[in-house]
Amino acid sequence: MTDTSDTTGATAVRVSAPGSRAATARILAEAARAVDAPDLVLAVSRDRVRTVHTGGSAEPGPVPRDRLAYELGSASKPYAGLLLARLVAQGRVRYEDRAADLLAPGFPVHPAVRRITLRHLVTHTSGLPGLPADFYPQAVPRWSTDPYGGYPADRVVRSFLRARRLHRPGTRWRYSNFAVSVLGHTLAAATGTPWEVLLHQQVLAPLGLEATRVRPGPDGTDAVGHRRDGTPVPALDTGGFTAAGAVRATPLDLLTFLEAHLGAAGPAQPDGGPDLRDPTLAAALAEVRSPVLRRGLRHAHTHTLTWFHHPSPYGPVLFHAGATLGQQAFLGFRPATGLAVAATATRRVHRADTFVATAYGLLTETP
Repeated sequence: MTDTSDTTGATAVRVSAPGSRAATARILAEAARAVDAPDLVLAVSRDRVRTVHTGGSAEPGPVPRDRLAYELGSASKPYAGLLLARLVAQGRVRYEDRAADLLAPGFPVHPAVRRITLRHLVTHTSGLPGLPADFYPQAVPRWSTDPYGGYPADRVVRSFLRARRLHRPGTRWRYSNFAVSVLGHTLAAATGTPWEVLLHQQVLAPLGLEATRVRPGPDGTDAVGHRRDGTPVPALDTGGFTAAGAVRATPLDLLTFLEAHLGAAGPAQPDGGPDLRDPTLAAALAEVRSPVLRRGLRHAHTHTLTWFHHPSPYGPVLFHAGATLGQQAFLGFRPATGLAVAATATRRVHRADTFVATAYGLLTETP
């Protein structure tokens, strides 16, 4: 679940003026040439008009690449953030609720842990490390095959309740798969509903995301990841870190998810798209778009509840990327122009990789 969201290098895609779907198709084909991967999908939606490019160095299989479900890794976190925002809008939890109180009322924890709220967990300001300290001894022997599967949910919760602070909650931004995983277990405990069921009820079903799930699907429906040398890798088992990186989705479902954030789906779509008339869903989608903090040198980096938030020549962009053992994903949208970009690839990120930079360029530089 490597996060690659801030790896925004210099691969940009520029055209002189907005054009037709044919022009967009040419832009995507040009961008695809910059990415070396067995399977690649670049998908763009502009006001719900979609253009999809598929390619890659491998022979295409029986299921079209844009119909396969890809592992999102850390790009799963916007789903967790939207779920939290909707539960808040429904009055079932509050951002300032303390996670330890919801997970284990009365359990003795370090005072700093007691102060960690749901807002701290989702915004990476909890003070928790990226992963629990005792995660690595069990993960290192199988780092390239199954690092997370041996660390179940109850162990994640115990590690949180026994944690000692690194920084005072709310004072420093530090990206943390651990924190978002704890958020998932906390919301499940607070609602009495398993995370997978809760996500489906509150996010996936209302948005019409029928090809999005948190577990591998039937044979032949999931993309197969590859290492840099082309060796296939097994499907990711996230163990107890489900909320931080377990979502799998087709590129078309990713566009549907992003279109909902743009408000492009509108009320009661005749084509079966999501119905955004539910006030709690509409409020949650608006909430996760609003900037909530700044970090970095001169506070140059802005974040919403769950998205990275950058400027671009065409207005702010919101995005998140992720990588698993053998796959990558990028999700982003540009509210001012109704543009959404979803990209997936079946090759693990490496130093010379251009996938994220290419997708980011599509989002920020396409008129």
